[in-house]
Amino acid sequence: MSDKVPVTVLTGYLGAGKTTLLNRILSEPHGQKFAVIVNEFGEIGIDNELIVGADEEVFEMNNGCVCCTVRGDLIRIIDGLMRRKGKFDAIIVETTGLADPAPVAQTFFVDENVSRKARLDAVVTVADAKWLKDRLKDAPEAKNQIAFADVILINKTDLVAPQELREIEMRVRGINPYARLHRTERCGVALDQVLGRNAFDLDRILDIEPAFLEADGHGHDHDGNDHDGHDHQHGLKHYHDEDMQSLALHTDKPIDPEKFFPWVQDLVAREGPNILRSKGILAFNGDPERFVFQGVHMMLDGNHQRLWRDDERRESRIVFIGRNLAEDKIRAGFAACQVS
Repeated sequence: MSDKVPVTVLTGYLGAGKTTLLNRILSEPHGQKFAVIVNEFGEIGIDNELIVGADEEVFEMNNGCVCCTVRGDLIRIIDGLMRRKGKFDAIIVETTGLADPAPVAQTFFVDENVSRKARLDAVVTVADAKWLKDRLKDAPEAKNQIAFADVILINKTDLVAPQELREIEMRVRGINPYARLHRTERCGVALDQVLGRNAFDLDRILDIEPAFLEADGHGHDHDGNDHDGHDHQHGLKHYHDEDMQSLALHTDKPIDPEKFFPWVQDLVAREGPNILRSKGILAFNGDPERFVFQGVHMMLDGNHQRLWRDDERRESRIVFIGRNLAEDKIRAGFAACQVS
């Protein structure tokens, strides 16, 4: 996995601050070089005119909303970039604000050539603190962008009162309890919090949810927000989104790969449209290495990551985020993959 070029997908609804974040990434003295792919809604792209940093490569995809046609563009552009490997350290894809991130993310699973050379590092979503509550009511894309995220920036926090900001955070956590959450003004965030996140690695969950391994994902407090040392116990059971769910599974028992792979492949084949994101770390029976996977809808990708360390518990952890998840069936199916 280490020789694959990491790709960060920047998403967020119109006006949330994606280009501001991109400009920060390209302007700061991080010593890295990025290839930037911009997807702009409309015939004539203007976002690249807003992007600073002349040393970066900027490619535009001008065919409107991100959909299956864009995947073809993305494959073509990334394929071209890979022929110039070594001239950049990572790729950043900025989607249009009206986009569902799924087709972009799926590109790194569905195309063999792309997945062999590049890997999805993280989906980073920028949310507008002032308007997010309204967008969650009238724009399904905004909800999908939250649900898909590995990292969420609640931006423009200076435009809302503290109590309103807490309510917004609780709404976000009700949709996606497992993304790393940051409060920002003008997208001011340390770059190592949005780049190099390694979306494969569920250890990141422990950044925000130390109790993740101690409960089943329901009813406990969520407190790991980066906002100047002010942690709030959020009691999210009162704020679970009406149609978006998150389901966390874990076990100390070894997993039988002969049972797990057919089960998870059948699950995403049947329930794929409802499963927005999936990711997991698995301890296979008799296997000295951790197996990691992530998925978007029906697309799954995974591989061995590293040896289990002597000082860590060999546990399996999986997260599903989606709509109308058949929780009881999923739990029972996962339990059936465990070695007694």
